[in-house]
Amino acid sequence: MTVLTTPIGEDAAARLKVGDTVEISGYILCGRDAVLPKVVKMIDEGRAGELGVELAGQVVFHTAVSPAGVGPTSSNKLEIESSIAPLSRAGVKLHLGKGQLRKETIEALDKYNSVYAVIPPVTALLGAKTSEVRVLAFPELGMEALHLIKVEGYPAIIGAAHGRSIYD
Repeated sequence: MTVLTTPIGEDAAARLKVGDTVEISGYILCGRDAVLPKVVKMIDEGRAGELGVELAGQVVFHTAVSPAGVGPTSSNKLEIESSIAPLSRAGVKLHLGKGQLRKETIEALDKYNSVYAVIPPVTALLGAKTSEVRVLAFPELGMEALHLIKVEGYPAIIGAAHGRSIYD
């Protein structure tokens, strides 16, 4: 088990291998198909600083945040998967979600020394490991707004790293 604390450094990301189990602690971003394209647009427009959080070394969890807790959504939804390369280019080191990614996305992860980890749909467990929740941007999207949460010991499995995938 590898313990990761955010922000995640380049060396830590480079050491992760497909199939590794990790526990993630620290602040992570939560967003899914309604908000991630908006974040990518802000990056493209040079306005990512307006989010109030540094993207370098960040973790993005593909989820909404609701009173019921947090649980992964499918990362291979068009709006989510198409955000992975630009977010990785902007410095995000770890993407959390579920499902198989396209080969092109796995290659982009490799290019930017970023990885993808799968989290089983365990909403109650993850809710118990979440201690803070704050809306950062796009509050009009409700539970699908961009959130920053503080976590302790989030379990995940590296699903794609360095050009390889557990789905190969």
